[in-house]
Amino acid sequence: MLKTGFAKGRQCQDTVDGVTPAESSRRCICSRRHCLFFILVLGAVLFFYSTDLKEMKPDWNPKWLTSFKKQDVISPSTDSLNSATGSSTFPRSDNITSPKVTQQEAEPPAPVPYKSPGPYLVEYPWEYHFVINEPKTCEQQKPFLVLMVPVAPHNRAHRDVVRSTWGGESLVLDKVVKLFFLLGLQTGEGAEQIQEQLLQESKEHRDLIQSDFLDCYKNLTIKTMVMLEWLDSHCSGASYAMKIDSDMFLNLSNLVKMLLNAPKTNYMTGLVARNAEVLRDKSSKWYVPEELYSNPQYPPYPLGLGYVLSLDLPKKLVEASRHIKPIYIEDVSLGLCLKHLGINPTDPPNGGYFNVFPVPYSRCAYSRLVATTTHEHTDRVRDWKDFIKPGPYC
Repeated sequence: MLKTGFAKGRQCQDTVDGVTPAESSRRCICSRRHCLFFILVLGAVLFFYSTDLKEMKPDWNPKWLTSFKKQDVISPSTDSLNSATGSSTFPRSDNITSPKVTQQEAEPPAPVPYKSPGPYLVEYPWEYHFVINEPKTCEQQKPFLVLMVPVAPHNRAHRDVVRSTWGGESLVLDKVVKLFFLLGLQTGEGAEQIQEQLLQESKEHRDLIQSDFLDCYKNLTIKTMVMLEWLDSHCSGASYAMKIDSDMFLNLSNLVKMLLNAPKTNYMTGLVARNAEVLRDKSSKWYVPEELYSNPQYPPYPLGLGYVLSLDLPKKLVEASRHIKPIYIEDVSLGLCLKHLGINPTDPPNGGYFNVFPVPYSRCAYSRLVATTTHEHTDRVRDWKDFIKPGPYC
């Protein structure tokens, strides 16, 4: 029995279904003509499609092709345009060949007009960058406690006082303690000179962390959130961190003793404000309008003069900050983040550990507290030297 392909090839020579050889021959000739015509048509079609469109006349621009090209062009979202430095955050595209577009299509989208959040909110979340950084210190020294001291860029004197007193303690009760100062950018006259001095100070002490936000009182919430971002990125291996103002006195021995018995997670303590009234007096430094925050009281929060937190919290607080209104009052803003997380700040084991009003210096009084504010003209270096000298406190 013949194979099917061979049988079809033989049909032009054999009689099939009563057709004579002559008639069969004529049909074969017609079939060959049809085949030749089909081949010519197919060749023309293939030639058309294989021809580079670039070689065609410039005025050959069918609308369907233009429409197709427009759909292939991907425009960046204005939501991803930008940080405080004005740089874009688009992914690299070195290996991507962009489709050709007309001059009109190649024009960048118009920038979104800047809209201020108003006098009672701050620019956060935002993509801030570190100008001066110490990214490896915690990894190398593995501290138990990290001290974060926010201070103005020009205030070298306060930094030196802290370094000469409690900030100079690196080992307390066999626990490693590490100090960092947190700064923003100086503006105005002399800003460039101050920045050069900061770079030199950083080389000398290796304890400065500077980010590219404007350093001012209204931006303390930004400063706090940038601090939390840094702790999460570069110091999450530590057990605890303390944010403390530069004009405070800190008894590190009492602080470390307290933390040895403290919770390891979801822990924040300090002088906790509870049922704090929202100030509606426009002349107040901490005025908040009702349309911004309608509740008459704030949720519990530790006062910003000095508070301690476990190092699992920075990541959680940064995430929570995306769901609240970023009020310029930094400790209140933290309280709102805690409320969003369902976490209550913890009162310290002793009510006298944290003091918002300056405690007059005496060795006995300071031996019983953790932190206190100080009077502006107090000689803190002299008091510290007296405090650490040998002998009974009381």
